[in-house]
Amino acid sequence: MCWISMSQLKLLLSRAGGFLLVSVLSASALNAPSLASSASSSSPAAMETHKTKVCIVGSGPAAHTAAIYAARAELKPLLFEGWMANDIAPGGQLTTTTDVENFPGFPEGILGIDIVEKFRKQSERFGTKIFTETVNKVDFSSKPFKLFTDSRTVLADAVIISTGAVAKRLSFAGSGEGAGGFWNRGISACAVCDGAAPIFRNKPLVVIGGGDSAMEEANFLTKYGSKVYIIHRRDTFRASKIMQQRALSNSKIEVIWNSSVVEAYGDENGKGVLGGLKVKNVVTGDVSDLKVSGLFFAIGHEPATKFLDGQLELDEDGYVVTKPGTTKTSVVGVFAAGDVQDKKYRQAITAAGTGLFFACLFIFSFMYNESPF
Repeated sequence: MCWISMSQLKLLLSRAGGFLLVSVLSASALNAPSLASSASSSSPAAMETHKTKVCIVGSGPAAHTAAIYAARAELKPLLFEGWMANDIAPGGQLTTTTDVENFPGFPEGILGIDIVEKFRKQSERFGTKIFTETVNKVDFSSKPFKLFTDSRTVLADAVIISTGAVAKRLSFAGSGEGAGGFWNRGISACAVCDGAAPIFRNKPLVVIGGGDSAMEEANFLTKYGSKVYIIHRRDTFRASKIMQQRALSNSKIEVIWNSSVVEAYGDENGKGVLGGLKVKNVVTGDVSDLKVSGLFFAIGHEPATKFLDGQLELDEDGYVVTKPGTTKTSVVGVFAAGDVQDKKYRQAITAAGTGLFFACLFIFSFMYNESPF
């Protein structure tokens, strides 16, 4: 089931041109899929065809950085930001984040949904044409490349894929957003992004997972939390031996084996933040109470690459493979930037950097009449 926050819904409605009444907002969240269908569907007779030097698929910092540079170079890029693509509003993972405090230029921090709006406005300012539609099919077998949405076809000399990835999350009572949920109020999927926040300082924390990412995040969180629990549903980790050793030898880390979280509840002071977890032993069935102030999912990410239908080389986890040190993919003329090809850092600032890398390569080639491919 697709669940979106009210802020995401308002963002989607603003993209659609405000054709729906504000009074519908409270009821619309339950009907988000139908809204998406009605907004993006079109009869075959209404299909449009566009030609462009550069087509960008994505809506986060990588996509907009590439768009800003390309637009300023008068390449007139087209950008498809999607309509609830990957079950997330245009702007990607940043739209699900509250305070962003580690992006340069915002000393007081900025809401994720607000920084995404600034990215978009800056792209538009320099002439990027933005469509709030989802690219659901591509044809990279010949040039010009072809990209398809429900209402238009694009013929592009070059394409940049920057569709991002979504952190996997578990679903249990209290894990979601909105009333009764503690997502972004004690529950996160990025220790590097959120671990240093004041609400986690000198407090007991939990990491759920058993791979390298879980070990790395648990060790990272010991810098800030008073204690870090790793909850894993099995009795062995799948992480590499060296990463296991680092975690198991850390005196501030305790492993809770053969267990899963079945409920998250609020703090005793009624501040609306996470106060603890109900943890079930999957072997005995016993449920125990664990007082913690933070929970971090570290169970992997899912890159948004299914729509590529195998036309680009992907790694074993579904990320686009790029030539080391570049944004070039297995198809000459198709590039990838941001989290869709970055499984290590996954930060807004590094995504912006890869978007810049593509733009510079492409723009300089036009300046010097050289092939960017």
